[in-house]
Amino acid sequence: MGKRIIQQARGKGSLTYRVRKKAFLHTIGYPRGNGEAEITKIFHSAGHSAPLMKLSLGKEIAFMPAFNGASEGQKIHIGGEPKEGNVSYLKDIPVGKQIYNIERNPGDGGKIMRTAGSAAVLSKKMDYGKISVTMPNRKEIILSENCRATLGRIAGDGRLLKPFMKAGPKFHKMKARSKLYPRVSAVAMNAVDHPFGSGRGKRIKSKTAKRNAPPGRRVGHIRPRRTGHKR
Repeated sequence: MGKRIIQQARGKGSLTYRVRKKAFLHTIGYPRGNGEAEITKIFHSAGHSAPLMKLSLGKEIAFMPAFNGASEGQKIHIGGEPKEGNVSYLKDIPVGKQIYNIERNPGDGGKIMRTAGSAAVLSKKMDYGKISVTMPNRKEIILSENCRATLGRIAGDGRLLKPFMKAGPKFHKMKARSKLYPRVSAVAMNAVDHPFGSGRGKRIKSKTAKRNAPPGRRVGHIRPRRTGHKR
């Protein structure tokens, strides 16, 4: 009988596989109200790749990814005119503007485009209150015009240009974000360690997991809509 695979061990949780709660203390979101907010602090969060800025709007406090050029003490408008750094509704933002921290549903605080140095482009305004946004990989998504976004580009561009020279810094960086590192290919494992293990001659088995497979066997593609190359 084989032992628990890594996915099972991480899901159960132990001293070996645990999440640093301090890295996820700050939840990204927009202030509920509209008005002039002040950037009181810009700091690094271990759970995010981009620097975060602390906003103060009256008695309300919110955390957002900092835009390129942000500074402490700067004033930005929530729900105001579409200027760099301001938070506006998609229906009020001109076509061709760079935006980030985009809401998937109105009021969710921003779920899309939150990586350091990234930005999407508002490509076109459609009928029935829909907005088309082009992602960096040229893929288009359709969102409601009442979703909010921040104008500009996220700070921290060039983060990937500086390589990890040694395995130690890479290990600590991944551990801070609760990521599995180093990651061993399932085919390279033994048969007792993973269902894909013991690939003698590296003959890959089917990667589509069965719908009613138990946790130790439920690996690979979980209920995929489609597989293979898109033609």
